Amino acid sequence: MSPACDGTDTSTTTSCKCFCEENEACNVDIDAKPDIQNCPHCRKLDHPSSFYFPFLTSDFRSEKDVEKLWRIVIASAKGFSIGAGLKGGLALFSVLTRLKKGRLSASQRKAGMVSNSEAIVRAFKETLRYGLFLGSFAGTFVTVDELIAALGGHRRTASWRALLAGAIAGPSMLLTGPNTQHTSLAIYILMRAAVLASRCGIKSKRFGGICKPLTWSHGDIFLMCLSSSQILSAYILKPDSLPPSYNSFLNTHAGKHSAILQGIKEMASGMPLTNLEGVEKHYKSMGVNIKLDPEMKVPCSIVHGHQSCESHILSFLVQAYARALPVYLPVYLFPALIVHRQDLMKRPYSILGKGLFGTARSSLFLSVYCATAWLVMWTCILFRTFKRCNIPMVAMGTFPPGLALAIEKKSRRIEISLYCFARAIESFFTCMVDAGYFPRSKKLNRADVVIFSLSTAIIMHCYAQEREVFRSKYLNVLDWVFGVPPPKCETPRDKHN
Repeated sequence: MSPACDGTDTSTTTSCKCFCEENEACNVDIDAKPDIQNCPHCRKLDHPSSFYFPFLTSDFRSEKDVEKLWRIVIASAKGFSIGAGLKGGLALFSVLTRLKKGRLSASQRKAGMVSNSEAIVRAFKETLRYGLFLGSFAGTFVTVDELIAALGGHRRTASWRALLAGAIAGPSMLLTGPNTQHTSLAIYILMRAAVLASRCGIKSKRFGGICKPLTWSHGDIFLMCLSSSQILSAYILKPDSLPPSYNSFLNTHAGKHSAILQGIKEMASGMPLTNLEGVEKHYKSMGVNIKLDPEMKVPCSIVHGHQSCESHILSFLVQAYARALPVYLPVYLFPALIVHRQDLMKRPYSILGKGLFGTARSSLFLSVYCATAWLVMWTCILFRTFKRCNIPMVAMGTFPPGLALAIEKKSRRIEISLYCFARAIESFFTCMVDAGYFPRSKKLNRADVVIFSLSTAIIMHCYAQEREVFRSKYLNVLDWVFGVPPPKCETPRDKHN
């Protein structure tokens, strides 16, 4: 890093000697006429407009101004590429799944399901919106960061500049759609901000003792178990408490027909079984003829038909693994192209091998999680043991599947558990509001934007001031997008203001 300006007076109070970012000494007379170029490096002192409006200087060829503008453009472009790439990858997987199923039937069109062409257009719009969202966020943050640094000086504003810039950039979320709520995303980012803040607290002498419980080595798995209990229970009993996109994800990886879900919900809620014919028709379409007992006490035959609980878990595991592979392949491939882009040509086999191993490992986690969830193992054990099916049994049976997170790499566990915990929190409070335990807020319509802005302010502050609390791979991505924080160099004007 370039040495910071020392502002050492050489003769009088009107001149000083500083070391510029170019590491060259220069003598600047700050009382000289503004149209006189005193230093070829500190050009923002040449004219008042170059200080107060650093991107509107008369000498547009100034190397520093061009670098700042270029940093904004590059950050916006990289943010757009990440947003469009991530959302586009998920959208592509969804579109390919729809195309594989073929055209919609007449009954599906009557039910309001969109056609494949409409789904493709919608996916393209969503990809563009998320690209604009992250591109605008990155560009706004860098712009505000550079403006504040130019007006107040790098060193004097360093303690709060990124905090304010992150908060101002937060409302970029509105570009995904003015009426599109992103409560889960906002809560997840808030969880990430809380983790970073807790790491700062752990290394703090004042708050280290308070934050020590957060260092529990298996806290991520326990958090995943709590999240699993809420998410999977809500998926059965109150699916509308989960976001539609997440419901779609669960529908894909749960691997069960809606008639099966309805049958388990009715039995757990103590309601009469009204759709057993739909379950029988579903199994018949798969070549299995079964006759379900409307007086049954446990839903095992609804869940896995004529198969035993033990044999079904094995067959389901194989199917779930095949569904999980396409999900995690882009998750590992895309970061490898960004984070390890420089080393990819030097040691491609090592990097790609790690990516393939990570894909296989994460796919095993997701498939084991689904196979040991309420669908098959744990709930079946409870149902058969206690000879009944009710809501507490469902909640108990969906708690242990979170243990599957132990299959994942240690560094990824906290990310997955926080993501699921954000979904669980949103679902839990939605259920509480619908049940009348919490009042429904009518004044704050976009609480997600407020939470997101607060969270990004904390995260970007940690990025600028507490970089050691980030894991290296995330720090590399942030540096790639926003640029390594520039040297904290002040000009003579900064010292005399």
